[in-house]
Amino acid sequence: MTEPSHRHQLIGILKAAYSGELAAGYAYRGHWKSVSNQMERDGIRKIENEEWVHRKRVGEMLDALGSRPSTLREVRMWLTGRTIGALCHVIGWFLPMYFAGRLEGRNVQEYEEAALHAAALELNQFEGELRIMRSVEREHELFFLKAITGHRLLPLVQPIFKWGTPNYAPEPGNQSAVLEPGMKDEPYKPPLSGEGD
Repeated sequence: MTEPSHRHQLIGILKAAYSGELAAGYAYRGHWKSVSNQMERDGIRKIENEEWVHRKRVGEMLDALGSRPSTLREVRMWLTGRTIGALCHVIGWFLPMYFAGRLEGRNVQEYEEAALHAAALELNQFEGELRIMRSVEREHELFFLKAITGHRLLPLVQPIFKWGTPNYAPEPGNQSAVLEPGMKDEPYKPPLSGEGD
């Protein structure tokens, strides 16, 4: 693959990831508010905060590459995230947990692919940060997998949606989600956040 091709692919992945993190952030905001178990609430809220951190850094990468997100995709993902967040309050416990884990599994692959393109372009800082984000998304996937393992509905949906086989193991040397000091305690505030969220 040529250098322009790697650059084109990297920018395409980052654009999708940037808007995807918008949807994820709002979906998780509704998700953690919908669960009653305090440990699950805290875990999902932490995941929401980490998605905003990722979005902020991916946006900075796009800016450094001379690109910007798609306005249409931003609107679509905002609506998607808000809708999913609201649905979490009415569709029960299992489905939000299952599909969140499945989505995080896809994000792992997405950030790994982006890191490979960054490496090919010798964007070493980007590559390192993208690999950290990949590890964090993997932690998110494992969180949801652990939550649903043993649930009576898992054997029904796993063959259909091809995710949820409990054979995952944590990766050694996983790094923190926090790319900037203090981000866990002071999470990035999304620009579309409103009063009463």
